[in-house]
Amino acid sequence: MKITDVKCAVIGKNPVVRIVTDEGISGYGEAEQFKPYLKPFILYFRDALLGSDPTDVERTMLRIRQRGGFKPWGAAVSAIEMALWDIAGKVAGVPVYKLLGGKVRDRVRVYNGAFRAPFTTYGPEDYAREAERMKALPQGFTIVKQGIGFHSPMKRKIPDFYYGDAQPDVFHGVLDRGVLTERGMKHVLACVEAMKEVLGDGIGLALDCGPGWTVPDAIRFARAVEPLNLMWLEDMLTGDYIPFVNADVYRDLTMATSTPIHTGEQIYLRQNFKELIERQAINVVGPDPCDVGGIAELKWVAEFADLHGILMAPHGTGNGLLGLAALVQVSATLPHNYIAFECPKGDPEWWYDIVDGLPDPLIKGGMIDVWDTPGMGVELNPEKTRRYLSEEDAAFFD
Repeated sequence: MKITDVKCAVIGKNPVVRIVTDEGISGYGEAEQFKPYLKPFILYFRDALLGSDPTDVERTMLRIRQRGGFKPWGAAVSAIEMALWDIAGKVAGVPVYKLLGGKVRDRVRVYNGAFRAPFTTYGPEDYAREAERMKALPQGFTIVKQGIGFHSPMKRKIPDFYYGDAQPDVFHGVLDRGVLTERGMKHVLACVEAMKEVLGDGIGLALDCGPGWTVPDAIRFARAVEPLNLMWLEDMLTGDYIPFVNADVYRDLTMATSTPIHTGEQIYLRQNFKELIERQAINVVGPDPCDVGGIAELKWVAEFADLHGILMAPHGTGNGLLGLAALVQVSATLPHNYIAFECPKGDPEWWYDIVDGLPDPLIKGGMIDVWDTPGMGVELNPEKTRRYLSEEDAAFFD
């Protein structure tokens, strides 16, 4: 089998890669909806992939892996990797999880980081109201995550929140950073306490915090919320579009508190998790398969983290339904350090109409049953998808 073409279309807001073979089997991968600009980066790899056997996934990846980088530039490589596994599973007639070592679990737990409603203001009452809404969702999530502090408009909406000036929000993930005022710290704590009051001890609460916190503020906050038994504090110091790790600084924070500390969504490749894990600088790693280099890379990180007593909660909020399928396949194979993955959704809603193979209902009691269809187990329906293709991408299925 040989790769004969590599195509990319922006469907809705998600870049989708299609790898075409000489045996009529195609594989699909998807990148985050925040990255529609990735199309030329994906197509840049076309010539390097032509003629390769897609079922030799690792051999094929060695042609392109060194050309990726920290989020967002590893996403092009990651989407291609997932499409290769999709082909390999289809050719073998087995779900991808079989090729990754087989299932550890029949159901995978997911957490809610994408099924959110917009706020108007950012006070404790708003956070309590949103916690109530998420608690009542039919998916029955047992873990929810909410953005606070520098990972929310709170930094702009709340007067005198911190000693600094918020930058223009020209990109998703613009880094604002500074020392919180006493008023700002009290405000964040009040919002967290309001959410916990609603969620009680039946639904775990994780917080997407930044990055942007200074180390002293991060330690003060992490210690202050210790009685609330939070699932984790995510990306307080680095993360989300930050192209470095700062393991030594994370270790200072992690060693100072019993509240679990989490990061990793921006990191590309296993090598860049090495210091975080070996120095036990965090409690939870959260690589995103659409940024880390793909699902095999994510599995390697999970196994290495498990050797060091570090937990795994993969990121995935913008990965779309094809990305969700990839997360289901790899999460089924992860060791017992696995907590849950951040469940993506179809956005816009018509994505649910153009993807075949997803169970209905998809999420029950905060869990997804692992399906047994070959490959990733889902397919784009060409006839239903064509109406959403731009003129530029009209030949995507040809």
